[in-house]
Amino acid sequence: MASEPKTLDDLFLDTLKDIYYAEKQILKTLPKMAKAAKSPELKQAFEKHRDETETHVERLGEVFEEIGKAPRGKTCDAILGIIEEGKSIIEEFEGSPALDAGLLASAQAVEHYEITRYGTLTAWAKQLGRANAVKILHQTLTGVLKPATPTSHHGRSHDKTTA
Repeated sequence: MASEPKTLDDLFLDTLKDIYYAEKQILKTLPKMAKAAKSPELKQAFEKHRDETETHVERLGEVFEEIGKAPRGKTCDAILGIIEEGKSIIEEFEGSPALDAGLLASAQAVEHYEITRYGTLTAWAKQLGRANAVKILHQTLTGVLKPATPTSHHGRSHDKTTA
């Protein structure tokens, strides 16, 4: 007996579980990035990003509630790969003036992943007629588009110190 074809609702839930898992992993990783950072400004930015990520998780919980599902993650290999790259940078560049630039690159990769997921989920929620989910997801997307890390400033300043 053939199974029913999967729907956009199914894909929405699957992707929601993906970003929920990703945000939980990001929460675990940000304190390590803050500890590794040399710049006080960058440490503070990672701490701020952690606070924002806690808000993201809370909002995702609201979206799960909105669709009548319990908040649950699904292993996200993409975020695990990004986090693993960040760990490698911390290990390989410890003590290097380039460490903060590498941490910033890792943070940018995380932020870009969040942008793609929240942008997609917002569009799908709109298509599915889930107005409250659109509002919640768009609020998070707007926040993610204003990065917590001072990426351009530090990237350039560390290039000068290593030249």
